[in-house]
Amino acid sequence: MNSSSSDPRALPPDALGPTIEPRTLGFATTESLEPLHEVIGQERALAALELGLSIRQGGYNIYASGVSGIDKKGLLRRLLEARARGEPTPDDWVYVYNFVEPDCPLALRLPGGHGSQLKQALERILDRLHHDLPEALKAKDFSAERDRLGRTFGKRGEQLFTELQDHARNLGLSVQRQPNGMLNIVPIKDGRAMTPEEFEQLDEAARAELQRRQEELGEHIVRVIAGQQELMRELHSAVEEIVRGFARRILDPSFAQTKHDFPSEPVNAWLDAVREHLIKNLDRLNDQQPQAENAPVRAEHRDRWLECRVNVVADHARTTGAPLLLELAPSYKNLFGTIEHDVNLLGRVTTDFTRVKAGSLLRASGGYLIIDMEDALTEALVWKQLKRVLRSGLLLTEAYDPLSLFTAGSLRPNPIPIDTKVVAVGSPELFFLLQEADHDFAELFKVHADFGAETTRDEKSHSEYARFIARQVHDERLRHFDAPAVAEIIRFGARRAEHRNKLSVDLDAVADLVREADHHARVEQAPLVRENHVRQALDHRIYRRERIAARIRELILEGMLRVALEGRIVGQLNGLPVLYVGDQGFGWPSRITASVGVGHEGVLNIDREARLTGKIFDKGMLILEGYLRHRYAANHPLALSASITFEQSYGWVEGDSASSAELYCLLSALAGTPLRQDVAVTGSVDQHGRVQVVGAINEKVEGFFDVCRLKGLSGSQGVCIPRGNMANLVLRHDVVQAVAAGLFHVWAVDTIDEGIELLTGISAGDLETHETFHYRVETRLQEILSRIEREPPRGTIVRAITTTSSSEHPSTPPRLPGDEAEKL
Repeated sequence: MNSSSSDPRALPPDALGPTIEPRTLGFATTESLEPLHEVIGQERALAALELGLSIRQGGYNIYASGVSGIDKKGLLRRLLEARARGEPTPDDWVYVYNFVEPDCPLALRLPGGHGSQLKQALERILDRLHHDLPEALKAKDFSAERDRLGRTFGKRGEQLFTELQDHARNLGLSVQRQPNGMLNIVPIKDGRAMTPEEFEQLDEAARAELQRRQEELGEHIVRVIAGQQELMRELHSAVEEIVRGFARRILDPSFAQTKHDFPSEPVNAWLDAVREHLIKNLDRLNDQQPQAENAPVRAEHRDRWLECRVNVVADHARTTGAPLLLELAPSYKNLFGTIEHDVNLLGRVTTDFTRVKAGSLLRASGGYLIIDMEDALTEALVWKQLKRVLRSGLLLTEAYDPLSLFTAGSLRPNPIPIDTKVVAVGSPELFFLLQEADHDFAELFKVHADFGAETTRDEKSHSEYARFIARQVHDERLRHFDAPAVAEIIRFGARRAEHRNKLSVDLDAVADLVREADHHARVEQAPLVRENHVRQALDHRIYRRERIAARIRELILEGMLRVALEGRIVGQLNGLPVLYVGDQGFGWPSRITASVGVGHEGVLNIDREARLTGKIFDKGMLILEGYLRHRYAANHPLALSASITFEQSYGWVEGDSASSAELYCLLSALAGTPLRQDVAVTGSVDQHGRVQVVGAINEKVEGFFDVCRLKGLSGSQGVCIPRGNMANLVLRHDVVQAVAAGLFHVWAVDTIDEGIELLTGISAGDLETHETFHYRVETRLQEILSRIEREPPRGTIVRAITTTSSSEHPSTPPRLPGDEAEKL
């Protein structure tokens, strides 16, 4: 039976998909277009993003969900770059040695870019000290001063020795200076040294007296030696003071200039401490610490001027505007920094303030940091520490190495205040889960920038799609696209959005199609990518992914899956389940059958009894019961025994998109009126008989079309869909062409009654009008009731479920016995 062109339910070809005229795009090829660098159609999300970025107070961090396209975090980075460039550059932060508490390195704030300048200034001071002071000590004025001191202290030393000699002479003794510097006490007799023989001739009393005088002189010698040592210390101090004086002459101008260049009070106080440290430790200039060959530098050699170094942890010398960082691996160390350590050859662990390493939170302070929230949550301790830092606004860098076998002396660097705007990227589901489960999350991420999956299809979005293609062509050095090719890709965007008046903003899929179309153009050696190349890419994509769909069609063609595509049958209709393999879905016809008998068991669904159905499907069957009650049980109870199932289907089923088809089958079995087998049906139903929209409408229509084409298009075949799904139709070109040629049809209905008239060819009517469909159903129900009138009515029991599938949920393809099931 051919569909009449005057049938208001039949959709014309132009209702089966959007028509994009290439001439309306305003260009011949993408070569003339400015590449797109902004986001397509996300006004609401961009407004939220603007709010979060504009408020610098705590808690206004941003959670961006639903971000799609090439390089999601990179997309956000491009959105933030222009804003960051126009904002002030934040201050630098450095860690320096704490001369009061060495275990607590000082954190100093400096204007942006000045941290590295301070580091260089200190290095220049040390270089000058190393070079100029030794040269100054070689100069004549230093030698003259040193010689003068030598003479002065030499005279004082000789004076001490002269006094010693005089005292010895008074005691009848003499002090002789040996070549090795030792002093000998010699007894004197008659103005000369006493000989050993003369000493032996002395009596005991004389010897005792001599011994006493020698001891007295010995005590004086000790005092003289102490005096000489004190003179040497004074000389050494005097020389050191001269050296320090020369060092001051070298250092003071440099430190004065440095303090002038860095007028911060904390910085100047530290510079004063450094100056005093250098003056007090000039002897380090003479230290010789040869480096052991092949030994690690930091493990074997300590910087002699370590206390004077500057560790720049936040350096904005090369930053224009505010910093913008994308943290690809938000681990604890990468976000919060760490304190590194060294292990020498003996296993000794050391560290110092120069080993404090900043994380991205500190380096992005005053600007923006983009992280992946899911990655941050899965990294050990990261989420807890991130909340602590964002709440307090202070970052305390700690050593973090849980797998280390060594421990080092603990450093406690001064905490640094941070002002980092965190932009976390994640799924909408994760956002709502965190908002529900973690109170801190709601306080710290007050702004939700929810990027949608689609945008309105209009002239503006057409232009943006074209410019996106131009950008990809430029970035990846592809062939340019002509206007008809771009129009075909825009149509693909509408198909991805499942709406003729929308466009998908999932630009990953668009980018893949652009590359594949370029491939086909390159194979043909075409200078431009044209419409036929885009269609080839789409067709080849379907071919690559439809192995299972092709096998199902083969089984239908071979008769192993029984499907009727012509004639009329009572209680049987073609439903349209959908199977998703990855992101590719396809539909196929599957028989729904119903049988009715005398009884009061109600409507039994075989698949539900087999526990193969989900809750949404069960709800659909309960709604079907509600329709029967609403339509036929106003004046008498319902009494029937019926069963419904999807034949040759054995997998899990979910969704209610087959409920209208099931209802048609059940009513057909009750009325004894056959249904057209050349029409497949999809759509859910409410209790009042209104047909409701379903998903995957394009896949369902195309799936039935592919089977009909394989077995031969009769001109009467087609699909009955909910009228509400008309806006979702973006069918393949071959389906549209078949409809235009009258070889295939798509009908849209609003109510069950419209579908009944399409499927049966008779008027739906009402319960009182003879020879109408509902009159036949009512008559049959009255017959059943009269035959069991002696039994108490039990109402309608709906336990029905079929093995159909909703477009929102994957279905298992039909399973056959034996080897065929394994092959499928």
